[in-house]
Amino acid sequence: MKKIALSLAATLAFATAAFAEPVKIGIDPAAYPPFTELNADGTWKGWEIDMVIEVCKRAELECEFVATAWDGIIPALTSGQIDVIMSSMSITEERMKVIDFSDKYYNTPTLMMVAKGSGLTPDPAAMSGKIIGVIVSTTQEAYSLAHFPDSEVKSYQTPDETYQDLAAGRVDAVVSDSLVGNVWLATETGLACCESAGNVPNDSAILGKGAGFGIRQGDPLKDKLNAAIASIRADGTYATITAKYFTFDIYGE
Repeated sequence: MKKIALSLAATLAFATAAFAEPVKIGIDPAAYPPFTELNADGTWKGWEIDMVIEVCKRAELECEFVATAWDGIIPALTSGQIDVIMSSMSITEERMKVIDFSDKYYNTPTLMMVAKGSGLTPDPAAMSGKIIGVIVSTTQEAYSLAHFPDSEVKSYQTPDETYQDLAAGRVDAVVSDSLVGNVWLATETGLACCESAGNVPNDSAILGKGAGFGIRQGDPLKDKLNAAIASIRADGTYATITAKYFTFDIYGE
């Protein structure tokens, strides 16, 4: 995700403002379907977009979307340039040393994708000497560095770059969120070149406990966000939104 620290792409306002200023929701502008995607006209679409619109409505917050590069998104939060991170950020112990999180709003496994017929599996011995593509500053990058010590881990700015290099044979595997990876594998390009090697063995200390809203430590927004997530889950709205994008429950255990 790009090296620029912050760019304002589009704003959306919801409900009645509970604070004097709008709550700035930081989202990585790199396409991450089906969760978030920035349209050419500056509007956003995706499962997370629909979810945050409903969260802001339930929490009675006026919210605006702020496109924020992934590798600068935590500094943007801690410096006050944004108020909330909503970009499929995994809740990890390492990140919680710097920021806080809401309750999770989804949790999915981590997938390895490989070239068709390669026979590669997410096993350290099988991946010895191989090149693994990951997105920079993600839990997948941290996992690959920890669990594949004899592989070369190559970091990219966007998911599309990892897919392109896997299709071209410049990397041997890509480690990705399973939902996002499977969406690409179902595309014409993905079907032609590549396949799933299966999910990697879980390591919750690195991969985290699901995705949550990132907030500054001690921010009272946490209670509002948690109450909104619980309300959406309880009355079936979560399931209704999810059914527009998935045929199964993505909330996880």
